[in-house]
Amino acid sequence: MIWKIRDREIDLSRRARVMGIINATPDSFSDGGSFLDPQAALAHGLQMVAEGAEILDIGGESTRPGAQSVEADEEIRRVLPIIQALRRESQVLLSIDTSKAAVARGALDAGADIINDVTGLRGDPDMAALAAASKAGIVIMHMQGEPRTMQVAPTYDDVVEEVGNFFRQALARSVACGIEPMRIALDPGIGFGKTPEHNRRLLAELSAFLEFGRPLLVGVSRKSFLGWLAGSSAMDDRFWPGVALTSLCRERGARILRVHDVKPHTEALRMTEAILGDV
Repeated sequence: MIWKIRDREIDLSRRARVMGIINATPDSFSDGGSFLDPQAALAHGLQMVAEGAEILDIGGESTRPGAQSVEADEEIRRVLPIIQALRRESQVLLSIDTSKAAVARGALDAGADIINDVTGLRGDPDMAALAAASKAGIVIMHMQGEPRTMQVAPTYDDVVEEVGNFFRQALARSVACGIEPMRIALDPGIGFGKTPEHNRRLLAELSAFLEFGRPLLVGVSRKSFLGWLAGSSAMDDRFWPGVALTSLCRERGARILRVHDVKPHTEALRMTEAILGDV
């Protein structure tokens, strides 16, 4: 299970990686506004690295349900100073969370290593060609609809089968565009155009996606369906259920866990791998 990222090869066959989240946005669902200042974002990123994050995912546009789109110039203004500052201070892998090719290009030029596209390379016609030429790592995520309306009435006949079909088609499209398969990771898009029951089924049957032979990235941290499962509307009550799901997802095959709170998720991940014998 090798993930090729620029000139690196990351072996995910035994040890999974934690991806820490930096939201350079005023309106993200749990920490909007906290890291708009590049120095605050830098300090937060370095703290996450100290706590065990080996990838940092920087985004300048909220993708929470109902979020409004942001112009590329504004997104670039938010993320580039953070990427530049982190690259000066650390060799940690940096991911740009964007669906816009212009933003991804600027981020890669500034030192980013990975393109994390919630539209699965479908949102911008220039993104696939950029991904192929850059040799960056690529995260292809499944989303039904788009962030502004994705949670209005998500419907599937069989969510696991349909997400699997999407991955199959996305991989074929990517290869046709010149993207090397070993540069691709797959994300089932928990909370992106899915009901809580859809999310539950995807996590319960996560191992179904191992057939594609690519690393699975899963992000459940602080998401609202955790409250639904826990029977609580309080944000604090999503914390420990999210940590528990990190262990479950690792056991079901996930190799990259995207989280806000790095230390407890890293500890859960390492303990799970110790029990599985993958250390």
